[in-house]
Amino acid sequence: MPTLRQIRSFIAVCEEASFTAAAARERATQSGISQHIKKLEAKLGIALFERDRGDIRLTTAGKIYYAECVDVLKRLDAAQQRVAASRVLGSIRVGLMPTFTRSILSPALAQFLQQSPESEIHIVEAYSRVLTDMVLRDELDFAVVPSFEGAAGISHQLLARDRETLVSARQGKVRNIKPIRLRNRGPLKVIVPGPQNTRRRNIETYFTSNGVAVSQRLELDAMMGTLQFIAASDWVAILPFLMMVSDLDEGRYDIRALEDPALYADFILIQPARKAMTPAAALFAEMLKQETEQAQKIFQKRVRAPHLS
Repeated sequence: MPTLRQIRSFIAVCEEASFTAAAARERATQSGISQHIKKLEAKLGIALFERDRGDIRLTTAGKIYYAECVDVLKRLDAAQQRVAASRVLGSIRVGLMPTFTRSILSPALAQFLQQSPESEIHIVEAYSRVLTDMVLRDELDFAVVPSFEGAAGISHQLLARDRETLVSARQGKVRNIKPIRLRNRGPLKVIVPGPQNTRRRNIETYFTSNGVAVSQRLELDAMMGTLQFIAASDWVAILPFLMMVSDLDEGRYDIRALEDPALYADFILIQPARKAMTPAAALFAEMLKQETEQAQKIFQKRVRAPHLS
C-alpha cells in the first residue's frame, strides 16, 4: 500500500512538473522525492511519468492516479476537520487583490468577526500571479483572483462577474455611475496595469476592438498610487466597479460604467485542490460573496440612466 508521503510527493511532482520544485515544496531532498516516486511506481507496477532529457510528463495512468490521489487527500483533510472542534474557529489565511481589499474587505471582515470572534485571520494583499503561487504552495486557504485558464493543483469557482468602469477625477456634477461610450470620449491618457497583470490583455483588447483612442499610456501596478494620481490629474483608468463602490458618493472620482459594449471582469475563488476548505475559511468566503452581491445590487440600481454620453 502506498504511503501518504509517497502520495504527497507524487502530487507535488505532478503539480510542479519538476522534481526540484517538488522537493522545495515538500521540504525534502530531490533524491528523496525521486525515491518516493520510484517506490510508488514499483508498488503500482506501472510508470507514472515519461522522462525525456530532464522533462517529465504524466503518463495516461499517471493522470488517472493523480486525480484519484487529489480526491483522497481532500477527503482525508475533510475528515480531520469534521472530528476537530465543531465550532467555527481557527486561523485562516486569505489572499485578496486590491480590487477586493479597498471596498469589499472591510464589511466582509466585520461580519466574519461578529460571527466568529475567536478566529484569527491573516490577509495577504497581492496581484493574481503571486496569490496563485501561494495557493499552490499551500500558503493560503484560498485567494480571489481574475479568472484564468487554471493550473494543476488548483480548484476554482466563480465568485463575481463585475463591470469595468472608467475612473477619472470628478468634474462637474456627473451622476455616478452614468454609462459612457469610450469611443466618444476622445483620446485617453490612461493608466494601465503591467503586462503581467491578467486584466491588461482584456483592457487592450477592448480598446482595439471598439475604436477607443489612446494618446498616452502609463503602466502602474500600485493601486493606491493610481487612484491618487487620477484624483490630481487628467489621467484615467479602467477599474472594476467592486473596487470603487465605496467612492460613489465621495465626490473625488467620476465612476462611469463602460457601455456599448460593456466590459466585464470575472473573479474566481481558488484553493488547493487537495484540501477541503475549513469551516472558518468557508464562512469568510461566504461573507466576501455576500458583499460582492450587495455591491452588484448597488450597481444595478445606480447604472440605470436614459442616455449614454
